[in-house]
Amino acid sequence: MLTGVGRVIRERTEELEMRTLSPYAVLSARSRGRERAEEACPVRTCFQRDRDRIIHSKAFRRLKHKTQVFIIPEGDHYRTRLTHTLEVAQISRTVARALALNEDLTEAIALGHDLGHTPFGHGGEQALQELLKDVFPPHGFLHNEQSLRVVDRLERGAGLNLTWEVRDGILNHTGDNVPSTLEGWVVKNCDRIAYINHDIDDALRGGILSRKDLPRELMQILGWEHSARINRMVTDLIENSYGKPYVSLSPEIGEATHRLREFLFERVYIDSAAKAEEYKAKQLLKQLFNYYLEHPEDLPQISHGEQEPIERLVCDYVAGMTDRYAVASFNKYFLPASWQG
Repeated sequence: MLTGVGRVIRERTEELEMRTLSPYAVLSARSRGRERAEEACPVRTCFQRDRDRIIHSKAFRRLKHKTQVFIIPEGDHYRTRLTHTLEVAQISRTVARALALNEDLTEAIALGHDLGHTPFGHGGEQALQELLKDVFPPHGFLHNEQSLRVVDRLERGAGLNLTWEVRDGILNHTGDNVPSTLEGWVVKNCDRIAYINHDIDDALRGGILSRKDLPRELMQILGWEHSARINRMVTDLIENSYGKPYVSLSPEIGEATHRLREFLFERVYIDSAAKAEEYKAKQLLKQLFNYYLEHPEDLPQISHGEQEPIERLVCDYVAGMTDRYAVASFNKYFLPASWQG
């Protein structure tokens, strides 16, 4: 009976997508598939299935205890890597629906895009880059590449076996990388919209910025309030991309957004009070990394299916830590027992 019902559901979903989605959208039935072939789910599209696998993964749950900008902040309302991910997913689905793109694919990419992020935010990423740049040139470590490694190799011991389109979107959500789908471009744009705005909100909450510090010219274009700025950017993204084979902000809003991001780098991301503890966090991760290189017996017994360099195994373990687990591990290995409270 379930097989029959499942067939009806799949056929109805395929028909609905063909009738309602943009010609530029990825149809679920036309996915390029998985590395390892699987029998289709009777009630979910392949992208819904990917979304669910990501949500139920250990790496996703660990995001709740990983830094966004403020390292182990005092206060309950600062963003974490998990709340950032949820904000990206919410904004991305809004845009995907308005553009008649595949919402399930968009959501899966958004939920998985930061699974490989380190503890302590970009400070942690920089620490691993510095340690590994000569071992794995040219970058040593990039969180988007690690996110792909998480879903391909690390979760469940053999990866989550996600579809090609979700994996492509995860890998190419940042930097100069170019996603192969418009759904991937939606997440790439919405990731930036989300972090620019919530990092301003957190910086105001933490006293790093005041309203008078915000660039007046940019606020007049984008909006003074958090919700107004997001609405302005999202609405512009939709209006500028509707019915087009690309997803991008208009020149005016794109330039204002770029300048606002530069302002955050100058005032929040580099040498601000928000980063006062970053040097310590980086040193902590570096010492942990070097400890595990010298004591591989303290690594959990994890097999990735083939022999890999010890540096890669240590990187996987350290990058997967939460902030508090990294601190606890450092205390365990470097502080006398009597000092550990």
